[in-house]
Amino acid sequence: MEILFEFLKTTGFAMMTWGNALMIIVGIFFVSLAIIKDYEPLLLLPIGFGAIVGNIPSIDSMALNVYQEGSVLSFLYLGVSKGIYPPLIFLGIGAMTDFSAMLSNPKLVLLGAAAQIGIFLTLIGALYLGFSPSESGAIGIIGGADGPTAIFLSSKLAPHLLGSIAIAAYSYMALVPVIQPPIMRLLTTKKERLIRMKEPRHVSQREKIIFPIAVFLISALIAPGSIVLIGMLCLGNLLKESCVTERLANTARNAMIDTVTIILGFSVGASAQAQTFLTAQSLLVFALGALSFSIATAGGVVFAKCMNLFLRDKINPLIGAAGVSAVPDSARVVQMVGQKEDPHNFLLMHAMAPNVAGVLGSAIAAGILWSVFVK
Repeated sequence: MEILFEFLKTTGFAMMTWGNALMIIVGIFFVSLAIIKDYEPLLLLPIGFGAIVGNIPSIDSMALNVYQEGSVLSFLYLGVSKGIYPPLIFLGIGAMTDFSAMLSNPKLVLLGAAAQIGIFLTLIGALYLGFSPSESGAIGIIGGADGPTAIFLSSKLAPHLLGSIAIAAYSYMALVPVIQPPIMRLLTTKKERLIRMKEPRHVSQREKIIFPIAVFLISALIAPGSIVLIGMLCLGNLLKESCVTERLANTARNAMIDTVTIILGFSVGASAQAQTFLTAQSLLVFALGALSFSIATAGGVVFAKCMNLFLRDKINPLIGAAGVSAVPDSARVVQMVGQKEDPHNFLLMHAMAPNVAGVLGSAIAAGILWSVFVK
């Protein structure tokens, strides 16, 4: 009987805390959103299941969770904590991305830049609330709605906040269809939402090949801290546009990015343990992240309205919301909101311009913040 009682003490039931139970419920909620609502299932499902796995209690002598040296999960989590997975994700994104929409209408790049205001205003807010400069920079980057960038920067500036920042960034990426439409409708009139834009011009293959090389050189010289992310993004795009490395491009945008996404999502979810995650600081990070993302969305829309004051060919302000770098979900939301007003108004290709510009903008912003706040 003594052996039986000793065994019962080692079960997860005996060691379960209310916090672990709550995080398991959160994990199940994420999985449900992915399956039932189809909210970013490629991210939310592995993150949600990872949260379930990470909150199963175990005795201290058993190395099982991501924070215990020597455990299998700790080795998987190294790719997160050392910033290895984000550049690989960017390589795959580059191999999937078509910059034609941005190249055909370069002024739309400004919308991607305007959306980054959320990062810097949230940084100021975090400083005001008592976070250190490096912590504030890591929290602010959530406004870019770019999970890999948020993970990369927080691993460099605020490793102790990595779990909460990563979960916040990916949560808001998944909730783009919920968060953005009310802000877009609030800041635009029906007349503005009905604006139809001219078809984008044709972009030559030469332009597409020159672009990633030129972007990398300019970005790297402005913000050397962006070399890794922008470099991998541009390499992936060059693999695609060069038309001589199709096999490599196909591997990068399919097998490789899918594999890394599974491991990254699961590892991030497993790091959301109640003991380290359910703290006042983590909850404040979530609140600031929501504020950052909302400001970024509003910043893009308002800047588009301001541009229309000076443009002969008006742009639909809705596409400003795509300036956050949740590719391609923000562009799809723009298309969805626009077609509710006019089913024959196709904004997707136009919205992709600020959307991909937002990817570049958030990566450059991360490089600048890393350069400024690195210790």
